[in-house]
Amino acid sequence: MSMMQEFKEFAMKGNVMDLAVGVIIGGAFGKIVDSVVGDLIMPIVAWIMGGKLDFSGMFFVLGDIPPGTAMTLDALKKAQVPVFAYGNFVTILVNFIILAFIIFFMIKQMNRLRKAEPPAPPPADPEDIVLLREIRDSLKK
Repeated sequence: MSMMQEFKEFAMKGNVMDLAVGVIIGGAFGKIVDSVVGDLIMPIVAWIMGGKLDFSGMFFVLGDIPPGTAMTLDALKKAQVPVFAYGNFVTILVNFIILAFIIFFMIKQMNRLRKAEPPAPPPADPEDIVLLREIRDSLKK
């Protein structure tokens, strides 16, 4: 068997195709969830908190600031001043908690819908099993 035939056989297996579809759907779903968090949830949370919900500008300066350097995070990093920039971490952490909460509720709803489906009826016994049971029952009598 040639290398191309082996690769074709490998690529056409069900598991590989299922994985490929899962990765593509997962990427698209990730964009949807990011949009829900960034465009729908975060503005509401920011409004409730009374302003902007972006902590990325919060930092502590750990070194000496050269004269004439602005007190912004970008300017301090460009001037190579050591900065403890905790704000970006806090923003990402808040986004993660909200995202995890939304995914939790989505999975909870999907599981509830999955349980709502009635269970499939058990398959009927094959005819030979039914016949053997009848023979057994008649022998007992």
